[in-house]
Amino acid sequence: MATVDGANAAGSQSQVRVRLSTRDTDLALEDAAAILVPTSFRRLTLSTLVNSLLQAEKAIPLEFIINGTYLRTTLEGYLTSNGISAETTLAVEYVRARIPPQYVASFEHDDWISDVDVMSTSSPRILSASYDGLLRVWNTSSQVLATSPGMSQGGHGSFVKSAKFISSTQAVSGGFDRTLRLWKYSEDGDASSASLSPQIELYGHKSLVESVCPHAASSRILSASSDHSVGLWSTRKADAPVAPEALVPKTRTKDGKRRKLNSEVSVSQRGPLALMQSHTGPVSGAMFDVNDPTVGYSTSWDQTVRTWDLVTASLVDTRTTSSALFCIEHMPALSLIAAGSVSRVVKLVDPRASAATVTAMTLKGHKNSIVSLARDPANDYTIVSGSHDGMCRVWDVRSTKQEKDGAVGQSLYTLPRASLKGSPSPATGDGIKVFGVCWHQDVGILSGGEDKAVQINRSDGQT
Repeated sequence: MATVDGANAAGSQSQVRVRLSTRDTDLALEDAAAILVPTSFRRLTLSTLVNSLLQAEKAIPLEFIINGTYLRTTLEGYLTSNGISAETTLAVEYVRARIPPQYVASFEHDDWISDVDVMSTSSPRILSASYDGLLRVWNTSSQVLATSPGMSQGGHGSFVKSAKFISSTQAVSGGFDRTLRLWKYSEDGDASSASLSPQIELYGHKSLVESVCPHAASSRILSASSDHSVGLWSTRKADAPVAPEALVPKTRTKDGKRRKLNSEVSVSQRGPLALMQSHTGPVSGAMFDVNDPTVGYSTSWDQTVRTWDLVTASLVDTRTTSSALFCIEHMPALSLIAAGSVSRVVKLVDPRASAATVTAMTLKGHKNSIVSLARDPANDYTIVSGSHDGMCRVWDVRSTKQEKDGAVGQSLYTLPRASLKGSPSPATGDGIKVFGVCWHQDVGILSGGEDKAVQINRSDGQT
């Protein structure tokens, strides 16, 4: 068995056998045999050891994972806290250390930014929703390609709360006017300008629409509303029922088409496929299961995460937490629902019937309510959160520490608002509020909030 040079030279330093491995083929060791290393080793000394074994010309910063958790102490500290004997052979996985996302740019708006999304094409497009009632589509050079029309031209009659791309030619938005709206997106030949034109107005909610989540392949949309319901909608006009008469603004008929009295354009009006009622408080977020679009999840101020059968529009399961929930994200590889809360933590909830506990883990660090979450498109374990404390935090659920109530996640990085540069960092939750976050593999982490800007942070590893 190999021994690290100089280890246990006088027999006074305790050692443990470790078997090093990685999923990164560029960093794999030729010899996978276990080696003896001092238990005093921690991340930096282990990183030096692996680089030495790799004979790397330039040191590669590494992180180490044991039993699904990042090593944050000495090996001896890990063995002691987990009740593991030093006679055990530890399986230690090493991965490249993440590069902190750096500030890249800010796209300035006229009002607060409520939501942001990215369309994946050869030239990514950025969609932003604003409290001025408008949607905007940008290129990555901060040029506005298209702006949605105002109310008189078929746009929203109030603040836009949420907006997402459905495809390269369609988007959906929801707002304070209680409607969802489908938009046709098209670009001119040289992609120097584009247009957002209204397609369908969707009526059914009786209060503001908090969030929208489309699923392109099934032509379905989920919505969360303050009226305590989850809406299920079709993106195809032919499949959608007639809009509820009582909820549609006054209209007149001309050539068989509905038209708003205060609108200069004629837009089709449709209703929901289903309004799913079960929550006892405002519904803050709703989304499809990433792997199964017949399953949906929702979070609410009533402190619950609920699972829905979207084929029958029926409630399947309810998980009750200890605080109001303000946003949702699915982590399918881990079978977890991440939910941001008023209690300033992200709760990781296991919605499976076999789950022994409701909350599998909490992520602590924010100073105010967490209102937006987005999954890392390149890593099953990583998410970003946006909070009313003015910060975005990047989390890896393997970066944990043990507290009396169980495992607690610690953020890897904190992304402050660039608009506060030169100002004291908010420490009491009084920063410029972040309302929406998005994570795109090529563009980076996008966030928007009270500073009227879409901010982009990106790691060097992203193009």
